[in-house]
Amino acid sequence: MLGTLIPLFDSSMEVKAYSIFSQRENMMKNPSLLGTGFLSGVGQISGLDILSSMGLKTLSNDKTVFVEVNNISIFTEIELMVDGPHNNVVLLMDNGINPSETYINRLWELKEAGFGLAIRKLQVKEFETYRPILNLMDYVLLNHKKIDIEKAKIYFDKVYPNIKLVAVNVDTQEDYELLTFHGGYDLYEGRFFRIPKASGGGELSPLKANYIELLNVVNGPDFDLTKAADVIEHDTALVISLLEMVNRMAVNSGINTVRHAAAMLGQKELKRWINTAVTKELCSEKPNEITRMSLLRGRFMERLAEPFGLGPQSAELFLMGMFSVLDVMLDMPMEEALKKVRVSAQIEEGLLKRTGIFGPVYEFMLAYEDANWTEVSRVLLLDQIDEDPVYNAYTDALSWYRDIFFS
Repeated sequence: MLGTLIPLFDSSMEVKAYSIFSQRENMMKNPSLLGTGFLSGVGQISGLDILSSMGLKTLSNDKTVFVEVNNISIFTEIELMVDGPHNNVVLLMDNGINPSETYINRLWELKEAGFGLAIRKLQVKEFETYRPILNLMDYVLLNHKKIDIEKAKIYFDKVYPNIKLVAVNVDTQEDYELLTFHGGYDLYEGRFFRIPKASGGGELSPLKANYIELLNVVNGPDFDLTKAADVIEHDTALVISLLEMVNRMAVNSGINTVRHAAAMLGQKELKRWINTAVTKELCSEKPNEITRMSLLRGRFMERLAEPFGLGPQSAELFLMGMFSVLDVMLDMPMEEALKKVRVSAQIEEGLLKRTGIFGPVYEFMLAYEDANWTEVSRVLLLDQIDEDPVYNAYTDALSWYRDIFFS
């Protein structure tokens, strides 16, 4: 099993929902699956299996989750496969589900059970034919490159006023800005959001400069705990967070100074906490998904270290994953951003050139994040890596992120 989450966001770049993209088997090991996308079992719903095993809280912090069904799996006992309320689950189908009485009746059953419904891959010429199905839909996913949104908006407002329109295949920041300027769509899904780029350069604010100093202290060789504590003391939010965490760990210790707290944590744990806490602060003015992306990438790459034969370098991979959005955190190109922080030559080479010992892991992480299952399957086959450790690494990253923010 392989699975990842793709965000859907609004015109303020706030994430409103996620789509589960999944694959049950390695397509390279079974070539007959090539071209079938992530529905490798005609009567199986991998997305619901993932949702059931992990829970909505871990997957999306209770945000809406889109799960794809096909023209066969839609007749399985979906109602029994989802624990808890159904209203946070949207069943996503395509034009393989035709406007026949059998399908319409089944869609009514699912809607009455509380599920949301969405459809994609409809051609404009099919809108009228699919009117009985569109009458039941909550969302319609449209390829913005193939549709006149102004005409589409007029049509949907008049005929289906309750349907939310979702623009898919938004590949560039320029496309997104143009689409939001003209309006018409309620949500957007696009690759540019999953791999954000910083647009310009500039001076660091004093607060960010303090964070960068702290990162450089703890990521240097054999850093000094006392020096790190002194830098932490310059930021009230970090001080409070550190003392609260350490006091929870040692209830009766009476820790009330930053130096004492740092000593209690020790060098290894303090380094991990600082890298995580500072990343959260550096992303605080960005969309929440940037923080989530940074931390998930860090944990995911750390857990990929063992399957890729890089176990001793897991801590470096953790840092590399988090710093993969350093350009966005600091609002400057990656090459310039990396000059501000102290990272190993291997991390720098991997982030800038995608080469060296970490480059392949980074490329694999991006392919997995993008649900590029063909590339993921190819790498797993060539490197003789099983799917389970990779899937477990990703789900562990989701659980770890949940525990940081919502435990």
